[in-house]
Order: sequence, then structure tokens, then C-alpha cells
Amino acid sequence: MGEMKDRMLAGDWFIADDPELGEAVMRCAKLLAAFNAIEVPAPAERRAILGQLFGAMGDGVIVRPPFRCDVGWNIGIGARSFVNFGGIFLDTAPITIGADVQIGPNVQLLAPHHELDTERRRAGWEKALPITIGDNVWLGGGVIVCPGVTIGENTVVGAGSVVTKDLPAGVLAVGNPARVIRELD
Repeated sequence: MGEMKDRMLAGDWFIADDPELGEAVMRCAKLLAAFNAIEVPAPAERRAILGQLFGAMGDGVIVRPPFRCDVGWNIGIGARSFVNFGGIFLDTAPITIGADVQIGPNVQLLAPHHELDTERRRAGWEKALPITIGDNVWLGGGVIVCPGVTIGENTVVGAGSVVTKDLPAGVLAVGNPARVIRELD
């Protein structure tokens, strides 16, 4: 992908049903279909598919199916990180996950940001903002991380929380919207 990928990475507005993007989405869908269809246990086969799908992947990464994403190549995940069942990573902007991260079941990392103007939204305009998850973060089950959010290292986000703004390192955050309730040792 040329110009479309550059626009996406720059955080510029783009048309979501662009044919160039459609090709990348189809490639991703085929890899995900193979990944999600493999019978357990088959870690070597799954890892090989993730190696083709993700832009970067550290050693010891485990992703449990079912897993969904948009294009895959915008996802970087650090060593020894774990993604539980039902992960949805909408990666039309980079999603960077540090090392030793624990991601609970049904977590959603949502980089797309849709146009608020009704006519532009109807025409299919969107942009995406990067998501960054620091090392040793734990995202509880059902957490939703919104576009443009950075979560600092060693932070824990409680189950069901919706993270709409950056969270600092070393805190416990919960709620909708997620708010810091205390620092962690």
C-alpha cells in the first residue's frame, strides 16, 4: 500500500472503503480466517500466521483465538505479551503493545476516529490515531481503549473500563471513562 498507508500512518483523513485499503483488509481477513480455524493446540502454526500478520512481534507472544484486526501490519507486540480470547484491534493507525503485557478477554483497541460532520461521515471519511500500551500493563476483561490513547508502563486497567484519555505509568484505573483511583507500588 502506498499513498493510502502513508495517509493512515500520518493520521490524515481517508476514505474507509478505498480499494487499496480493501486489498489490505482482505489479506488480513484471509490470515485471520486461517489463524482462528486452527485446532488447539497448534502454537507453531498460529505464531507463523501472526508473523505474517503483525508488523512486529517479540518472542513468546501468545494470542488466543478468536482474534480480529483490520490490516495487521499496524500492530507491534512486545515479547512475552498475552492476548486472551476475543481480542479486537482496529489498527488503521499503529497499535504498539510493550513487553510482558496481559490483555484480558474481549478487549478492544480502537484506533479509528470517525468524522463528526454527518455528510463527511456518510461519505466514508475517517482517520485513526495511534494507541500505545507500555510494558507490563494489564488490561482486564472487556476493556476498551479509544483512539490516540497511551497507557504508561506497569498500569492496570480494571475490567470493563473505557480508556478515553492517556493514563500515566504505575496506576490502577477503572470506570467509564477510566479514571486513576490509586498509584501502584
